[in-house]
Amino acid sequence: MNRRTFFELAGMAASPLLAQTVETARRGVGPLKITKIDALVIRTPGDNPAPESLATMTPLGAMTGGAGIWNRLDHASPSRAKGHTQAVLVRIDTNQGLTGWGECHAPEAPRVHKTIVTDLVAPVLTGQDALEVEPLWEKLYSTERLRGYSTGFYTEAIAGVDLALWDLLGQFAGLPVYRLLGGKYRDRIPSYEGIGGASIADLKSSASKAVDEGFNVVKIGFSKGAGTNDIARVAAVSEVMRKGQVLVDSLGAFKLYEAVKLGRELDRIGNVGWWEDPLMPDDLTSYPKLADALDTAICAGEELCNRFQFADFLAAKSADIINPDVCRAGGISEVKRIATLADAHGVMWAPHISTGTALYVAASMHLAAATPNLIISEGGRALAGPLGNELLEEPIDWKPGWIGVPDKPGLGVRFKPSALAKVTAGENG
Repeated sequence: MNRRTFFELAGMAASPLLAQTVETARRGVGPLKITKIDALVIRTPGDNPAPESLATMTPLGAMTGGAGIWNRLDHASPSRAKGHTQAVLVRIDTNQGLTGWGECHAPEAPRVHKTIVTDLVAPVLTGQDALEVEPLWEKLYSTERLRGYSTGFYTEAIAGVDLALWDLLGQFAGLPVYRLLGGKYRDRIPSYEGIGGASIADLKSSASKAVDEGFNVVKIGFSKGAGTNDIARVAAVSEVMRKGQVLVDSLGAFKLYEAVKLGRELDRIGNVGWWEDPLMPDDLTSYPKLADALDTAICAGEELCNRFQFADFLAAKSADIINPDVCRAGGISEVKRIATLADAHGVMWAPHISTGTALYVAASMHLAAATPNLIISEGGRALAGPLGNELLEEPIDWKPGWIGVPDKPGLGVRFKPSALAKVTAGENG
C-alpha cells in the first residue's frame, strides 16, 4: 500500500465522523431555538370522513351479560373510532434547520390534541431553547396544573411535544435517545402478540400461529360477562402456550368481588402471565386488595397519566406490573420518572402501545431499552400495519417476539413524505 492509498482509505473511514463534525460546526452549538410547532392528524384508512361521524359507543343501558347479579350496566366499554385508526404527530422546527417529531396518543377526537398543541403549546414554547427538554416539560405541565388538567388530552398533547424535543436533542448531539437516557440494557425488546377469535377453536388456532411465528407470549381479551366460558377460553390458550404464557386483559371490566372470584380461577390455570386492568379505572383503592388476594400478577396503569398518580398507586402496592403509555403519560420525560419510581418499589413495567404510528413504537423502545425494570412490550405486530414501517425511510427492525431499538440520532425515525401525506387527514383534520 502506497502513501497516497493509505490516506485515501483513512479519509474514507473518517468521512462519517468528518461529515458529522462539519454539520455540527455549520449549525453551531448555541441555543436550538424553536421557530414553529405544528400538529398533524393521522387517520387510516384515508377516506377523509367527517370526524364527528367516527365516534361510536355502546347503546345507553347496555348490560354486561353476566348471570344473575353479574348482569349489570356496562360502565367499562370505551368509545371507538368506527373503522379507523387515528393519531396526532407533532412537528417542531428550529433555527438550526433541525426538525423533531413526536406523537400524541389520540384514538378519539384527535383535533382536540391538535388544538392544544397549536393554540396553547406553540405560544408557550416558540422562541425557547429546544435543548431544555425537562425544564420545558415542567413549564408545559405547570400551565394547566392549577386548573386540574393533569391527565387525558392534556398529558397526551404534552407527550407529543416531549417526544419531538427528545428527537431534536438526539439529532443535535448526534446520539440516539437511549444514549441520552443513560444507555441501553438490551439491544432488542421482547414483545407479545394480541390474539382473538370468535370461538375457542379460533383462539387456539391464533395462539398456535403466533407460537409458530416466534411469539412465546400472547394476550387475549377477557369479557365483562364474567361467564365460565371466559375461563375456558383462557385455559384453552394456556394449553397452547404451555412453553410460554398468556396475558389476560379486561379493560376495567369487574367489581372487586367479581375479580377475586375469577382471579382465583386464573390462579389455577397456572401460566397466566398477568391480568391487565381487571378493575374500573376509578376504583384504584380496590387494586391493593385484589393484588393481595391473587397469585396471578396484576398489571395496571395505562389509564394513569403522571408520576403523582403512580406514586400513590405504587405506594399502596396496587399492582405487580405497571404499563404506562409514553404517548399518553407525558412522554419520555415523565414515563422515565414513572419507570424509575416503579423500580424503587420493586415493580416491573411494560410499555402500553395502542393505536398509533411507528414513532410511537420507536419512542417506547428507546425508553424500554434504557430502564432496568422493563419486562416486555406491547406492539408485537404494530410495525407491520399501515402506520408502521410503511411510513419510514428506514424500517425499524423487528421479528415476532421482539422489537429492535433504533440506533440513529434522536428517535431514529424519518418519515417518507409521500407515505405520510397519504395518512394525513385533509380538510377534516
